[in-house]
Amino acid sequence: DRPIAAAATLPGLTQVLDLSTEVLGMRIVTPWLIALLAISVTSSASASDGSLQGSLASAERSFSKSMVDRDFEAFSSHIAEDAIFINGGKPLRGKKQILDHWRKFFEAKDAPFEWGPEIAEPIASESLGYTEGPVRLMNGRPIARFYSTWRRDSSGKWEVIFDNGY
Repeated sequence: DRPIAAAATLPGLTQVLDLSTEVLGMRIVTPWLIALLAISVTSSASASDGSLQGSLASAERSFSKSMVDRDFEAFSSHIAEDAIFINGGKPLRGKKQILDHWRKFFEAKDAPFEWGPEIAEPIASESLGYTEGPVRLMNGRPIARFYSTWRRDSSGKWEVIFDNGY
């Protein structure tokens, strides 16, 4: 008898695992099967987390795109009414104060910078999320990092509630 083999596909990687051994004429499941089952359970948990994680990352990218597209109204739509932007230790409290300060970044024809998430992590309750990544000049040169906390409303929309960058 040949050992039973199964292919487990991980993102970009296929591994063939030997799933059985012969003991006293009977096949028994080895720890590889247990590992494979754990991987498949973890993968499906990651898939559901991945879609929420993806929606959080997409919200952050959309927030940055509003800057690049020079769309102040779209930029505004990503900020919660009670948000706080840390602003180098001089906090901007509330959407109105934040927008009054950020309006100057939309005055020029071209965006002064853009940003994008390297990390996007929602909590298990799906109500809060954290994003972090580089802030870059339009030529791609990194100039800072951003750190944002997002809140997800009952409709599934993410809004920034805390933002910091340095």
